[in-house]
Amino acid sequence: MPDSMGPMFSGSAVVDWNNTSGFGTPTQPPLVLIYTAAGNPTVQGIAYSTDGRTFTKYSGNPVLKQITGGNRDPKVIWHEPTQKWVMVLYVELQGKHTIHFFTSPNLRDWTLASVTEGIAGTAYLFECPDFFELPIDGDATNQKWVLLGANSEYAVGTFDGMKFTPEQSKLPGHRGRGFYAPQTFSDIPKSDKRRIQIGWFQTETRGMSFNQSMTIPLELKLVSTDDGPRMTFTPSEQLEALRTKTATFEAMVLKPGDRNPLDDLELELLDIRTEIEPGSASEIVFNVRDVMIIYETAKREISVDGQRAAVPLLEGKLRLTIYGDRTGLEVFVSDGLCYLPITLNTNPENRKVFLESRWGATRV
Repeated sequence: MPDSMGPMFSGSAVVDWNNTSGFGTPTQPPLVLIYTAAGNPTVQGIAYSTDGRTFTKYSGNPVLKQITGGNRDPKVIWHEPTQKWVMVLYVELQGKHTIHFFTSPNLRDWTLASVTEGIAGTAYLFECPDFFELPIDGDATNQKWVLLGANSEYAVGTFDGMKFTPEQSKLPGHRGRGFYAPQTFSDIPKSDKRRIQIGWFQTETRGMSFNQSMTIPLELKLVSTDDGPRMTFTPSEQLEALRTKTATFEAMVLKPGDRNPLDDLELELLDIRTEIEPGSASEIVFNVRDVMIIYETAKREISVDGQRAAVPLLEGKLRLTIYGDRTGLEVFVSDGLCYLPITLNTNPENRKVFLESRWGATRV
């Protein structure tokens, strides 16, 4: 709840497995929340719990005093090599977006370690930072650090426990709209090495007892490309447990004017997986409940409800995964190298999906 330090803004949470904070016991590690108290001054505070339900604000708050009025959104991780906690904090400093790195042995006492402003004076990551390590192509011996901003733009680089060094300018994250301030989860259980992200999905929910929604859980990976390592977004495998009915279609050659192969389906909540060889077609079109997904062969571009992105073909094929529900579509292209979340309210009465090939034949 708000207090004398102001309203509570977003941050992050950690399990203090080794009870470095002293808020728990050796057998009952505390859950510690790190948040922005957005009063005047704007400061960072912590709260703790040993049951995951009842939280107590630390009596020594704030644990980090105001740097500027534009400091907020602390993301905290445990850095095993240095045996310290690391906080990444967005700070608007002299009109620039910066990410400040702090370290702490106990979550209470924080020391400034470094400031990252990006490469060659480019505008840098804004708000709600996230910071994590990912293996490249699944190789645990070859890992890079990823620093992520609120709009999912990101930088890949190295981190020595004090300073993050980006290896190139920031890279684009999602290519859709209405996706903001995502955060990732890890270490639950400790043997699960995946990095799972959920984003704020800004679909209007007028008349509902809640405001807007969240994306599906996304697994993040780093893969090698000709341009260097790039992040991929793919649906978490646990989503497959939600399936109640499956329709499978054999490979087919689809020509202009052919009957819609999905004509017999009535779909509200859907998960479509398909692989397409464009062939001589100029365009391949999915109409999902009147949301147009169009791949333009000559440009190698895809558009989803008007949001456009260049996409690579993998082994000459367009790989598509489409998740749709009542608050939007999430489209994954080329094994997640391109992710287009699209916020919209679908028409509950329109449950048709169309697939067509335009000005040429394509193999589906």
